[in-house]
Amino acid sequence: MAQVIPDEVMMNTTLIKDLADVAKDTALLQGVLMRSKETPNSSELVTYAPFTLFPTPVPKDAFLQALAVQTHYNTLVDKISQDPDFLQEALAGTIAVDDFTARLFRIHQQILKEGKSQSIVLGLNRSDYMLDQREDGSSSLKQIEINTFAASFGGLSSRTPDVHRHVLKVAGRLEESQRLLDNNPAAGLAGAVAKAWELYGSERAVVMFLVEENQRNIFDHRYVENELWKRKIPTVRRRFDDVCKTGSLDQDKRLFVDGCEVAVVYFRNGYMPQHYTSEQIWDARLMMERSLAVKCPDIGTHLAGTKKVQQVLARPGVLEKFFPDQPQVVEQIRATFAGLYTLDMGPEGDKTVEMALAAPDRFVLKPQREGGGNNIYGSEICQVLEGVKDGAERTAYILMDKIHPASVQNYLLRRDAPLKISNCLSELGAFGVYVRRGKDMVMNECVGHLLRTKSSEHSDGGVAAGVAVLDNPLLV
Repeated sequence: MAQVIPDEVMMNTTLIKDLADVAKDTALLQGVLMRSKETPNSSELVTYAPFTLFPTPVPKDAFLQALAVQTHYNTLVDKISQDPDFLQEALAGTIAVDDFTARLFRIHQQILKEGKSQSIVLGLNRSDYMLDQREDGSSSLKQIEINTFAASFGGLSSRTPDVHRHVLKVAGRLEESQRLLDNNPAAGLAGAVAKAWELYGSERAVVMFLVEENQRNIFDHRYVENELWKRKIPTVRRRFDDVCKTGSLDQDKRLFVDGCEVAVVYFRNGYMPQHYTSEQIWDARLMMERSLAVKCPDIGTHLAGTKKVQQVLARPGVLEKFFPDQPQVVEQIRATFAGLYTLDMGPEGDKTVEMALAAPDRFVLKPQREGGGNNIYGSEICQVLEGVKDGAERTAYILMDKIHPASVQNYLLRRDAPLKISNCLSELGAFGVYVRRGKDMVMNECVGHLLRTKSSEHSDGGVAAGVAVLDNPLLV
């Protein structure tokens, strides 16, 4: 990928130091904020969220491709969430060995048995991609994963374009500063939540953000909350503990927490096993799923976002099942798939194991976990697979081709980190929203993008995991 910022700027240490100071102040002025590591539950001490000094060049075609396919991914996730037979078949092996997925699936089965209380479905997701660099110099967009649960940084990424615009102006790069795209996922995400709240039909009812214990990234949520308050939609922030202590269903299955009726539960917590520290928390999740409140995501959509489902979708003929008579849609989605391979028991899984052990550097081993920092690379793949290759435990993982993006030089601005030039890799996300009532799709949109960049020495991990930083695409 061509550098956008010329060497005379990149190598001018005095200018770079000045620009870094300007950038940090601008980030604070624009509200690109995080609480400090030391006091994650207090806003007395905040710092800028980590970000790049300059925007990163992204090919325009690939960028537009990611945005264009997003509404199809929304539809796909929604169709999978409504197909219990497909989920059962896809996840059968995983459920047998992965206790967390099994617990979620049991909730799913119980809801199916009782019948869903609520026909309104709200989906907020983010599909993440990297650009795979081919040997001939061309590149292709390949999906890393789709996040159907607590897809973050829609708030902060709405504020970063103005930071980079200002930095480019101060660097004397006026033309580039004018080419930076506007981006406001916060408004789009809030628009979908607002539609679900409106369809629920009670002005007194609240949108409940179900939040984690450690709330360092609170400002990202606050942008979405503020968009809702602008529309006169009341929001509250509650933890699992609050739901355990004060949550209840009335005879109509309406959900009440702290005496407030809840129209929408927006889960920003509950995607990792460590979020469920007691049986009471599992009971609270089940109670919310059984309730009349609109869940984002509901349990079917949560399961639709698992890595195993991602791998099964790449099998021949599977996408066609969800999009019969829509070959162009199938083609658009399939074009973004990287190679994905099963580790189920049997000859096909055995072949995957052999392939991975023979050339571990060509692959990534993925467990069924969200939140960044879980994937396994290189020689570690051999260590893990040697331990599980002959047993059913291996079905808790999938194998994926490793994507090889081109690196670009940039400076990563992070509190207390030295200012130094790094070779960087970027991941592009597209935010999708949809609202369905019964069979009627009321809203299905792509509402913005996210670019995250990390030093090429890091294999895995996102912004919240402390590895990647926020960025903006500069289309080339």
